[in-house]
This record gives sequence, structure tokens and C-alpha cells, in this order.
Amino acid sequence: MMKQLLYTLGLSVLLFSCQQQEITATYTPRVLTANEKFNESIEGKDSLFTILSKKDKNTSEAKEAFNVKFKDTLVKIQINKADANSAADQFSSAQFVNTQRTAILVQLADNSGLTAPAYLIALKNGKLDVVSLYRPSKGKEDTKYTTGINKMGRTGYLVNNDFFITNVNANVYLIKRQNPEERIQGEFILNSPDKSTLVFLTPSSLYQVNYPSDEVSDEKFSKPAPQSDAERNSWIASNFRWAKNKKGINFLKFSDSNRIVDIKEFK
Repeated sequence: MMKQLLYTLGLSVLLFSCQQQEITATYTPRVLTANEKFNESIEGKDSLFTILSKKDKNTSEAKEAFNVKFKDTLVKIQINKADANSAADQFSSAQFVNTQRTAILVQLADNSGLTAPAYLIALKNGKLDVVSLYRPSKGKEDTKYTTGINKMGRTGYLVNNDFFITNVNANVYLIKRQNPEERIQGEFILNSPDKSTLVFLTPSSLYQVNYPSDEVSDEKFSKPAPQSDAERNSWIASNFRWAKNKKGINFLKFSDSNRIVDIKEFK
């Protein structure tokens, strides 16, 4: 009788353990082929994706961390294609980037002190798709300008000066580089009034990219820009103005008049 009771208890514990085991699936991220859209719709009101928030137990500061589930399966991303042990499922940030709630922008949780890689987890042609938001770069100041995911108000997200992801419909654009071999070696400082031209402050110019058209403008300086944010904003407002080219694209141009541009234009 005692043996049967112990056997029953042991079997119950085993079954409970199996029920508690998380279902996981590991995905190897692919490279973005070009400017792509990730706004696939699904039938019904409920999203196939769930973002789970938790405290990161691997850090002394107990930072918030996130997991992503596709249906009932925990999504893991294999960071190194050649190393199956490099799979990770914990993210420092995760947010839906389309109204259909079928595309999630994530950044891996990382304790190395380096900027962790970012990915897009999305529904593509009815299947789960994981896209790497990484482009090789040889820039001398890459550490300074590789800042991860930066939210640009309601417009979208700038990732490491290399990708722009629009909010609402999750269009992903490759940002045209100043030098093909390196990510833009400059700080993003403002967006055009129509929110389609990104302006980067480089050591010698205002490098500007109209991401929907891939048109660029490189407005050179006759003298270095001020260092502080306040002085720089005033200097730009006093010396540059927004002007549309023949294609109707807004770019900042040096103003040779005495017109003072309202600083509100740059917010």
C-alpha cells in the first residue's frame, strides 16, 4: 500500500513537472533583404503574439526584462548562427510596432557593457519571421554611435543609425550611409517638419537622409558646430532653413539671408 502511494505521488509530481515545462522554439535571424513591410493582418481580434514582462534576475539592479510568445511557444533567438548554445529569450525592450500587433521590435538583454543587438519578430506570410537589424561597419566611432533602439516620437524607431522602422505599419528602411563601409558617424539631432528626413550632425556637415526616397543631402560646414545642445540649436536655427528640392523633399540648407528660423521648427 505504501509503495503504491509513493508511486502515485511520484507520478503526480512527474506529470506536474511536464505540464510546467515551457514550450520553446529557436529561430535563426535572417538578414533584411531591402526595405520591407511587416504589417501582416490576422483573422480575429487577438494577437498571436504576447509580450511578457518580468524582472531580470541576472542583474543586481533587478531591471525589467521581457519574453515574447508566439501562440503558446516562447521565442528564442540564436544570436550566433554557428553556435546552438547562443540562443536567448530575454529582451531588455520589446514593443509592438504596428496596429495589427503582428510585429515586435526587441533588443536583447546584455550585461557585457556593449549595445545589444536588435531584432524584429513578426508574422510574415503566415509564419513567424525573425529579422536581424545589424549591418557590418568599420567606423572608428562606431561605439559612440551604436546606441541601440531610439524612439522618434510617434513616427517610429531609429536603430543604430542604420535602420528606421515606422510606427503603425512597421515599414523597415535601410538608412543610406554617408560611407558604405560604416554606419553614419554622427548624432541624430532632428527630423524634418514632415517627419521623413533624418538629420545627423557629423564633424563636418549636416548629413541628411530622406528615408522613404533614399535621397540624401550633405550640407557642409564653413566652421565647426557648437558643442553644447543649446548653442547648437540656436546656431542651426540661425544659419539653416528647411527647403524643398525639385522632388518636393525637405532638406536643411545654409541660409545666406538674415532670416532667423523659429526654433520651434526644430522640435
